[in-house]
Amino acid sequence: MQNMRLLLFFSILVLVGNGIIGQTLTDKRVNPNDVTIVRDNWGVPHIYGNTDADAAYGLAWAHAEDDFATMQESLITMKGRLSEVKGVSGAITDVLANLLNIEYPIEAQMDTAFSPAFKKVLSGYVQGVNDYARTYPKQIRLKGIFPITEADVIKGYRLAQTVLSNSLFGIARILDNKLPDMELPQGSNAFAFSQHKMDDSLTTLISNTHQPIDGIMSWYEAHVCSNEGWNMLGATFSTGVTIFIGTNPNLGWTHTVNYPDFHDIYTLKMHPKKKLQYQFDGEWLDLKKVKVRFKVKIAGVKVPVSRTYYMSKYGLTFKNKSGFYAIRFPSSSNIMAAEQWFHMNKASNYQEFQEALAIQGLSTQNIIYADKDDNIYFIDNGSFPLRNPNYNWQGILPGDTSATLWPMFQYQPLNKLPQLLNPDCGYLYNANNTPFSATHPDQNLKPEDYDSTMGFLMDETNRGLRIQELFEPYEDDNTKMNYEKLKVLKYDQQYASETFYTNSLSNLDEMMTLDPDNYPDIADVLHMIQKWDRKTTTENTTAAILAVTITHVLNYVGQEVLMSQTNVIPMEVYVQALRKAKAHMLKHFGSISVPMSKVQFLVKGDKEIPIGGMPENLAPSFIEPYKNGTFKCVAGESYIQIARYDENGLQTLETIHPYGASNNPESKHYTDQMELFVNQKLKPMTLNRDSIFENAAAIYHPMPRVK
Repeated sequence: MQNMRLLLFFSILVLVGNGIIGQTLTDKRVNPNDVTIVRDNWGVPHIYGNTDADAAYGLAWAHAEDDFATMQESLITMKGRLSEVKGVSGAITDVLANLLNIEYPIEAQMDTAFSPAFKKVLSGYVQGVNDYARTYPKQIRLKGIFPITEADVIKGYRLAQTVLSNSLFGIARILDNKLPDMELPQGSNAFAFSQHKMDDSLTTLISNTHQPIDGIMSWYEAHVCSNEGWNMLGATFSTGVTIFIGTNPNLGWTHTVNYPDFHDIYTLKMHPKKKLQYQFDGEWLDLKKVKVRFKVKIAGVKVPVSRTYYMSKYGLTFKNKSGFYAIRFPSSSNIMAAEQWFHMNKASNYQEFQEALAIQGLSTQNIIYADKDDNIYFIDNGSFPLRNPNYNWQGILPGDTSATLWPMFQYQPLNKLPQLLNPDCGYLYNANNTPFSATHPDQNLKPEDYDSTMGFLMDETNRGLRIQELFEPYEDDNTKMNYEKLKVLKYDQQYASETFYTNSLSNLDEMMTLDPDNYPDIADVLHMIQKWDRKTTTENTTAAILAVTITHVLNYVGQEVLMSQTNVIPMEVYVQALRKAKAHMLKHFGSISVPMSKVQFLVKGDKEIPIGGMPENLAPSFIEPYKNGTFKCVAGESYIQIARYDENGLQTLETIHPYGASNNPESKHYTDQMELFVNQKLKPMTLNRDSIFENAAAIYHPMPRVK
């Protein structure tokens, strides 16, 4: 008996020492010795843990090792302190981050919103970030950021969903048309092919995202694996608790940005005499004042700033020179994105994946999916309010009636959203175009079958049109896709024959047909571009001057057009852009006819490699001025993954990152994928544990500093 008591006593000491007793199950701390990080020859981390929480801890630690600076920028943004780092340009983002948490405080929802399983994962991730920050305090960029909390991470998800849903533009339009200093998505492509469409009978999923290639919305590649069934390789954003796009042994998916109506703007009817009173259902109600305080870095000094905004029945409300306007959008209240991605990561078949989608935590983003059972699937996904059909939801709405006040936390059910499962033709695609062009023309969805208040995009993109051109030879049921030819198609850098550009520059075709006789100073440029073959490869000698022209036009778009919700650019803007581009080319290159390889580069550190592509190509590049008249790519092709399945599961996996696994200039993985990337090549990857350990470049446990 005495021995039993001694054994129990020592057991309790061990449990207390390990932090198990004295804490709830969800508060159990991860033991770093239960986490193993395996670096492959590309530096990509393969993270193994006994539990899902262990794996999440390892993901946080590995990401911090590779890019702690960007992780901190994400944390600074979600805490509403970006102005302290970036100055005035970060102010609108700080306002939004603070206002969102005033309207719907995340802290009040943390105990009840998430499942016990996900709470453990979230806590494990947060512990990993805080342990790294405590271990390497000299790397911390701003005082007071650490330790972070679980709520801080979820704030980041909510802010990102607001950005991805374009609701940020709605706020910016109200706030005197000022664009926030926030990285914005550039688009994406996605493809899925059934076994019967491929000549080697492998179900094929192509994830081809177009994102910023640096910063908080650039991709980080990782493989996360636990003994609780989590086994996912793909990419995530900074402070992402799980993989956002990628594959597990049984299935995979990717996202593209979609453009339905995800926010509504209301004009309030104010009292003619009583200040800050507005009419609602025949009554006069008081606007609630909300003070937002933050610090702005100006000339190296942090200056305290205070701004007053308002809350009405509709939510966030702002005053501009025209009056009072409110904005309402589901992403302001929806905090379930992180948990939904977790369950998508762990799904093992189509039914479980659908159960994860039913959480409806992702407020936006298309999904294209494929699995080992040869299912391919597309959904124009998002949180769509239950809107009154008697109003025009595309315009400014009356803010004086409950008829326009749709209920928050209630969305159109998943089965009411546009979606396609296993079309007979054997393929699906999306290139940020209308959901009503996603497969063979005869098998597309019909707009009239869906609620018009959801405001689905009806337009094509140039990429969507180009896909249709390239797929035309394969529309016959008997014509198979070849994998190597499919990769060539995916890397296509030619504009569609029907139109040069769509969406934000819808009338760019008119520039291409301007009469040179009417513009003698740029007649030579007009003659040249009118003979152009529409290709944007590095050897093309016409694409460069057009790339510079479009960059000037897009600067105008960013300042004016996105704010006014029009995409018709005055022709004089195009003409002036052509003049600027001609002057630029002559000044820096002595000619208007210069290969793209002399003008446009992928740049990281001291490495510069010529790169092709222009906006709205299937393999695009978005550029900004670099040096000596050249330009560098800042967005476009980013993380690419191709996963292929048969009935036994994942068979082959290829990926590529624009730079490499590490953002540390001292690392050999800082730029080691660049050559492959610009040469349109991929690297082989695997989920096979034995192969990963056998070929490992490094195997280790996180080593946090003991408190």
